[in-house]
Order: sequence, then structure tokens, then C-alpha cells
Amino acid sequence: MSVKLYQNLVNQIKDVIDSEFGIMDDTGLILACSDEKKVGQSSPLVSEIMRSKDQFVVIEGQTFQKVYIKSKLEFITFVNSDSADSQKFLALISINAVNMKSYFDEKYDKISFIKGIILDNILPGDITLRAKELHLQSSNVNRVVFLIETEKTKDIYAHEIVEGLFPVKTKDFVVVLDDETIVLVKELKPDYDYKEITKLSKSIIDTLSTEGMVKARIGIGTVVNNIKDIGRSFKEAQMALQIGGIFDNEKSIIDYNKLGIGRLIYNLPPTLCNLFLNEVFKEGSFEALDSETMHTITKFFENNLNVSETSRQLYVHRNTLVYRLDKIQKVTGLDLRLFDDAIIFKVAMLVKKYLDSNRGLI
Repeated sequence: MSVKLYQNLVNQIKDVIDSEFGIMDDTGLILACSDEKKVGQSSPLVSEIMRSKDQFVVIEGQTFQKVYIKSKLEFITFVNSDSADSQKFLALISINAVNMKSYFDEKYDKISFIKGIILDNILPGDITLRAKELHLQSSNVNRVVFLIETEKTKDIYAHEIVEGLFPVKTKDFVVVLDDETIVLVKELKPDYDYKEITKLSKSIIDTLSTEGMVKARIGIGTVVNNIKDIGRSFKEAQMALQIGGIFDNEKSIIDYNKLGIGRLIYNLPPTLCNLFLNEVFKEGSFEALDSETMHTITKFFENNLNVSETSRQLYVHRNTLVYRLDKIQKVTGLDLRLFDDAIIFKVAMLVKKYLDSNRGLI
């Protein structure tokens, strides 16, 4: 547990106690103190405190309380007073410190549990039992996984920005996999609107950009209603980013449910993809298309094969575009003004992207 949390506790209640007080470990190292200058120093009385069998120990005008959790000595609270109220003060400090530590440990345990699920480190049969121990509802709760990939940055901790967006730590969990990979497991309302998921993704992207100047991509898994299936939603979010990186790498948000034909191609054997390409583009006809021609084709598809609108966006005369389309037909044998030929060419472009990715080369 962070020493800062102990110091925050001491700062919150130091106006209540006039005497100097604080918290130290069983070696006498002062972890927190109302006089912050003493943090990090060691108490010379710790040996005498540890020899005593009593819970409360008074030595040289100071009162100490040994604080146990599950029969284990966790820390020692102290106050520089031996007045009648000293034990009450220590009880106040100790109860708050124990409660805070329990909350911190439970939160950490929950995050570790969620991390174990998404990384397949917990047996399926143990998930429900462990969820019950951690007071997590295992079924009939809608959850979705966001996989957030960020660029490498110095002095910016993207996970802290993401955590700040989701303060309810009992329902939403931010898991840090590495410096560039964050997983958000978000609980949804029973009557959630799926549009909220996309809206939330945009909010995360925008916040990382404005507050941390960090570029990010988000993969979204499917919504699951059993805690056992969080791992599946995570894998789907991973696949969304992988497929999106191949077929639409300009998108910052990729939803597994909206991968379209890219998902189909991604699961095809490279050998079949090569056969298809060799059938469509004979004798290197695809390589004969220069960058200007490919840009024309992309715009033509974006405008749903509309010649007039495409020529307007390309700032060329309609006849110039028709000439280019005729040229493409001569080179490839496909007339992109025809729906069937356009579909074949579009699929072939996606297949080529897939084969040119790190999964295989033509």
C-alpha cells in the first residue's frame, strides 16, 4: 500500500489531535507523521515496543499501539503523549488506517482478479467462487472490454488519466498491461444504449489527447453478462485492433461488432487469398496501377461509384474520370462502374492488404 495514503490520512485528522502522532512499521520506520519532516526516520524505541506483550505501550511519555490484521502485525501507531486520551486517539488513527488498507487491498485484489481473467491465468471453475469472495456480481451484469493502446510517452501516465474518468472503482476496473496497453472493463446499465459505448470511446480518446497529448487507439469487445466471459470480450477487442490495423489503420476506434468483411478475410488461409488475387489480377496488373490511380479508385468507392461526385471531389472533369476508369478496365479487366466488378476489386484490395500485413506476403 502507498505510504502517501497513510500520510493523507494523518493530514486529514491532525487538526483533531494536538500532539504529534503518526504511523510506523514493525522496524520503527516512520511511514507517516503529523510532522512530515520525520517521515523516513526510525524510532529508537521500537525494540522495547516489540518486546512488550501489550497492545498499548507507554514509553518515555509516548503511547504506542500495535495494530494487527488477521493476527499479523501490520503497523504501529504512536502519539507523543501519555494522557488519558492517548489510547482513544490511537484507536481513531488505527481504525481509519485499517479500513483504508482493507479498501486498498480489496481494490487491488479485484484488479488482479480481473487481470487474471483476461490473461487466462484463472481456471474457469474458480472464477465464480473468487468473484463471490471479492463481492463481485458474476452474472446478470452487462460488462464490456475496451483495449486502449497509446503511443509511448515520457512523464505521462495514460492509465492515470483513464482512471480519473472512472472513479467508481467497485464497478469499473482499469488494468495496466504495460506502458502502452490499458484495459478498461466497464459495467453497463441493464438498459444500456449501444451508442453509449462508442460515445464513451470517443471521450477516452479526446481526454487522452487534450489532457496528456497522447494519441490512442481503442478496440471494443462484445458486451457480456457473465464475469467469466470478460476474457472473451478482451480477445475480441484485441482482434478488433489487429484487423483494424490491417484494413483501416486510420480509425482510432475499432468495434469487434463492426469489422465487416475484414474479419472474414482475416480468417482465410493465405494460400486461398493468393489464389484469389492471382485469379483477379493476372500478370501483375495490380502493380501496374500507380498511386494517382489508386487514389481515384479509393475516392470512387467512397462515393458509392458515383462518377459526378467523385470527379467533383478530385477536382477533375467528368470525362477525365471516365478516361481513368476506362484505363483501369484495360489494365485489370474490371469495370468499376459495374457493381459486380467493383465488389471483386474492393475485396481484392482488402485481401492484398491482409497479405501485405505481418501475417503474410504475396
